Amino acid sequence: MAARKDTPLAFADAFAALETCLPGKTVPWLSRLRAESWDRYAALGLPTVRDESWKFTNLNALRRAGIVPGQDGAPTLNAVPLGAALSIDAHLAVLVNGVFRADLSALPDEDAGLSVKSFAAVADDDPDQLEGTLGRLADGDTLPMAALNTALAADGLVIHMRNGAEIEKPLHILSIGIAGEAAVMFQPRVLVTAEENSSVCILESHVGAGDGVYFSNTVTELDIAPRARVRHYKLQNEHPAAFHIAAAAVSLGDGAAYENFVLQVGGRIARNEIHVHIGGERAECTMNGAYLLRGKQHADSTTFVDHAAPNSRSREFYKGVIDDTARGVFQGKILVRKDSQKTDGQQLNKALLLSRGAEIDSKPELEIYADDVICSHGATAGELDNEALFYLRSRGIDEATARGLLIEAFVGEAVQQIDHAASQEAFQKVVDGWLHDGAQTRANDGESA
Repeated sequence: MAARKDTPLAFADAFAALETCLPGKTVPWLSRLRAESWDRYAALGLPTVRDESWKFTNLNALRRAGIVPGQDGAPTLNAVPLGAALSIDAHLAVLVNGVFRADLSALPDEDAGLSVKSFAAVADDDPDQLEGTLGRLADGDTLPMAALNTALAADGLVIHMRNGAEIEKPLHILSIGIAGEAAVMFQPRVLVTAEENSSVCILESHVGAGDGVYFSNTVTELDIAPRARVRHYKLQNEHPAAFHIAAAAVSLGDGAAYENFVLQVGGRIARNEIHVHIGGERAECTMNGAYLLRGKQHADSTTFVDHAAPNSRSREFYKGVIDDTARGVFQGKILVRKDSQKTDGQQLNKALLLSRGAEIDSKPELEIYADDVICSHGATAGELDNEALFYLRSRGIDEATARGLLIEAFVGEAVQQIDHAASQEAFQKVVDGWLHDGAQTRANDGESA
């Protein structure tokens, strides 16, 4: 299949360079899937602003970065900057440049009902476990970067919860990006299967160690069976020079529950995209998040909820704080299919602009084909409330502290949506660190002036 002529095809040599050394290379169905995925990506090319769902996120800087396939680095956890990752008592699975590192991980005992394995090991040793699962939820036609990931994924994780297993201790996936002399890319693939009546909390921290440019293109597929519950929380705190593109594809059965929270604070250009297919009655989907941006950062939060069954419920609540000349993007779409009566879908995005150069693009959408539904969407953007600021100043609070209190309260409303106390505390620490750094920068700028 030829590449689309009007779309520059980045990473054109990557598949040929990696094809013979990818895991599962001797497995016919997997080799076919990789080749088909590469052809699909080659046909679509790297997304451009002419693609409707990418109109606010320009990847030209990624095209010019000279990205090459990455190699596994050899850091210790001490190489991760203090406070960059979530701090929480949890089972730990570490990926370095997308490659699983057993020596840095602390995995749970499988007897507890939670299995965590290397994607590469499963592809080589037990590929039947992946057949029919890999690529089933992440559609390469609507998610071109997922097609690239399927073609080039060298490792990642395969996570499985047994029927009825209730995993009390969270699983923390720590993904560390490290650039070499050249800008590198890696394509971790994470597959999550939650059998009926199981319950688990999965956290992700995406961070960078050292300096330099790297590109993380992560895809996660979550198949959540009837009456299973998955809490899925993510911190994107990549290196300031890094590119981060991630897609999650989720399927919900009858009575299943999926709770997601994403905090984006790092990276040069970042996009977090979540597609949820609600295929079961009485299923619930909650997606909340926050994006805290400064400098010249760009962060895109894109969501799509497909209500394909009646009597289902979805909630989305995102908040953004944008400073300097940073740019935030929120795109959220709710689709209610013809027979999906009694659907309840709500969506709201609020952004706080702290400077004249800050920018927000918000695009909420509803597409409804059923007549017995309760659905709403909304978006607001503005500056700090001058009346609230004046009130705090009138009580003897200095301006910098007053601003910090108002911003903290604004973001805190999103963080408080996390329905897991230890995780909420871990995310709040990251938010507090971001606010402290901003206050320190403003104070230093004032002293310089």
